[in-house]
Amino acid sequence: MDKLRALHYLAAAADGASLSAAARRFDVSVAAVAKSLDALERTLGVRLLERHPKGIALTAAGAGYLDACRGALAQLAEADEVATASLSRSHGTVVIGVQPVIAQECLTAALPRFNMLYPEIQLDVRLFMRPTEEQTSGVDVMLVLGWPQHSDDFVRRTLGAASFIVCASPGYWDTHGMPRHPRDLESHNCLCIRSNAGSVMDLWHFRKGEERVSVTARGWLISDNAHRDMVRDLVLAGAGVARLLDWHQRQGREIASGALVPALTDWSEEEVPPVNMLYRPSVRRIPRVRLFIDYVVQLFADIEKQRPMRAPATGKPRWLKGRRARASATA
Repeated sequence: MDKLRALHYLAAAADGASLSAAARRFDVSVAAVAKSLDALERTLGVRLLERHPKGIALTAAGAGYLDACRGALAQLAEADEVATASLSRSHGTVVIGVQPVIAQECLTAALPRFNMLYPEIQLDVRLFMRPTEEQTSGVDVMLVLGWPQHSDDFVRRTLGAASFIVCASPGYWDTHGMPRHPRDLESHNCLCIRSNAGSVMDLWHFRKGEERVSVTARGWLISDNAHRDMVRDLVLAGAGVARLLDWHQRQGREIASGALVPALTDWSEEEVPPVNMLYRPSVRRIPRVRLFIDYVVQLFADIEKQRPMRAPATGKPRWLKGRRARASATA
């Protein structure tokens, strides 16, 4: 009995809920799959699959056995690719989980050049907000802004940092007045964003020299992190004030054109969220994934050099540690 082949058949049959799914994947007959799996069951002395009118399902013993074997199958596939990498150009798919703000403002413009350098690598980009088991499943590399909680199963690399600029439209400032001190923001309509962890980031910290000020921002809109573009568009329309990330490419153009006007420019923000890359240690051995990781590391190194305001990322803020509904609850 070819035990490795039988394991591949078992995984494919379980994923497709049928023996025919395994047969199609490996271009063999259903009878060949059934014969191989029957032999595996006899060798182990346990039933791995149950047949139902709608297909097949793993038994409890089968599910436990397959879970224990999947890691070995994945490692074998990685080893095969590493062994053959020197014989051919890197190819295949890299699955990327990325937070929308990073995708829109940093990654998108850089992807065509990656494709030019490595035309045989396909990129599969997926929405990613935080490293939950569901969102990390099947993903090779993850990019997220902030302070994500992650298990020891992942390598975490800090690629850079993104501080904030308080902005509004010229029309808004003309109507409501430009703040001269951070506390003046308490009388303004401040549009707030909810963090990936679910806390409304309504506590804005400022520093100038030795003076530190924290302001509770209030306004008529709170937006989830995935919709932070809505906040910027509303600010452009004169609907309020917002803190926007200082490496937004579009924001830079809007400030240069006068569509957005920064305020409190002699103050710096106290909270500087890091840009993080997460990946399992094993994926570095896959050439196509390693090429993408190295490319993104260099991309953010270049972004850091070009930023007009550079500040090191700060530690996890108090409001995030407490899992509060609003950051201002820590004030």
